Amino acid sequence: MTGAGPWPERLTFKAQARTLDIRFDDGTDISIPFELLRVESPSAEVQGHAAHQKKLIAGKARVQVTAAEPVGRYAVRLVFDDGHASGIYSWRYLRELGEGAQTLMDAYDARIRQAGLSRQP
Repeated sequence: MTGAGPWPERLTFKAQARTLDIRFDDGTDISIPFELLRVESPSAEVQGHAAHQKKLIAGKARVQVTAAEPVGRYAVRLVFDDGHASGIYSWRYLRELGEGAQTLMDAYDARIRQAGLSRQP
């Protein structure tokens, strides 16, 4: 691992499973659902400019990643089939999403249900 944090050795986008699988240089393997990547996008469009501005994104259970573009040596910009393309995912943020994927998905599902929305398109 570099001083800057975990370093990805391999990113594998699995369209059928709708997951991004990442192998890090410390041997850690993570799997992140595309849906989680989309609803937790680090973009201002989703996160807002303050914690109270975060948007609840519904209907993304079947979202696909259609492209991934490197951003320097520190991140990747993901493009989704719903047109969202403004999130820049640092390697550290991807590691956090992967390590907390189940907890984050459970919390997201609870927020969606509480709002009377659906994860389905």
